[in-house]
Amino acid sequence: MWESEELLEYLAELPADESDVTSGAEAPHPVSAAVHQPARLDPFAPYPAAYEERYQASQTQEIPVVRIPAQPPGPYAGEKEKWFKDWYAENRDSKEDDVFAFAFQYVAGAPQKKDGQGIAFRGDANFGPLNTSGAEGGDLRLEQSDFYDYLGVPYPFRDGATGSPEAMRARSLDCSGYMRMVLGYRARYPLMSSDKSGDGLPRTANGMARSKRGVDVLPLTGVSVKDRPSAVDQLQPGDLVFFKLDARTNERLDHVGMVLGYDTEGHLIFVSSREEVNGPTIGDIGGASRLDGNGYYAKTLRSAKRL
Repeated sequence: MWESEELLEYLAELPADESDVTSGAEAPHPVSAAVHQPARLDPFAPYPAAYEERYQASQTQEIPVVRIPAQPPGPYAGEKEKWFKDWYAENRDSKEDDVFAFAFQYVAGAPQKKDGQGIAFRGDANFGPLNTSGAEGGDLRLEQSDFYDYLGVPYPFRDGATGSPEAMRARSLDCSGYMRMVLGYRARYPLMSSDKSGDGLPRTANGMARSKRGVDVLPLTGVSVKDRPSAVDQLQPGDLVFFKLDARTNERLDHVGMVLGYDTEGHLIFVSSREEVNGPTIGDIGGASRLDGNGYYAKTLRSAKRL
């Protein structure tokens, strides 16, 4: 397990470069931030968790533990169900890696680790291969890199389909592929093979946002500027947030991230995989990672879901 203290020691040893945000004095967008444990959540007895990364403007610490229970078949009936009480009692004091620990095992410079079969299942992830088409207005990097592309091995889905990795996408995770790696492959939330086939978390940001899975904390009302939700204070750590960044995608939502919590200035921040940084980040490059105010991502937020 990558304990928070080990992570901080490792990140402190990373070589600095022109893009690093290393301190308030040197940062292009000086921010001192810390995510706190909201009392109303009480997800588990929290263990100290402090996360940093290159390119970031926000430092996070004391964020809550977020885990996904192995829910039995059938509709979820709430926290009073026996299966949930048993699971909670067994896991409430666990020090095993949680969803946020998984998430930060793919940021820039994160060390690689292999499983018993020699498959590298964690470590610094790219967003995707460079776009060499040369088309005017084209993306810097190609999307469509799912978790099995990162792993480099075929993945059998529950609907009988098999995800086949592309060599050029090795070690890459686009925004929705990153969420599927963290929540699905690592935390074992069920995964669909596409947006239409199977049962679980769909393949794309648009599919996730429009899925019947989970609870729509900030319901999607449309993709235009006037459809920006206002009740962002309803969001909690672990919620998925969906954005409309690109007019070329028409009615489709085209970016997804995960809420981390509030920084010391009271701003709600999130983590996502972005082409500007070439991988997962909570940094400023490509837009400040804040969901409130009038920054790039705050203005393009359209909905949120709690699994």
